[in-house]
Amino acid sequence: MAADDPDLIGPDDVAFTLDLTPGQLKIVHAALRSFRDDFGHDQRDVHKIIHELLAKLPDEASIRSIDISSGR
Repeated sequence: MAADDPDLIGPDDVAFTLDLTPGQLKIVHAALRSFRDDFGHDQRDVHKIIHELLAKLPDEASIRSIDISSGR
């Protein structure tokens, strides 16, 4: 594809929307935090994107309050 292809997703465009149950949200949050903590510290671009993703999720207290066994 050419770089000027109008069908390409831009760097700030929404590429995908994902609906998650509360339990799924808690797992995604934990996975992102784990990935952030364990990923090579020389990968600043990856860390930046992980922080951007975590910033889109509910706050830490809200995530902690999710009971995976009940889905709430």
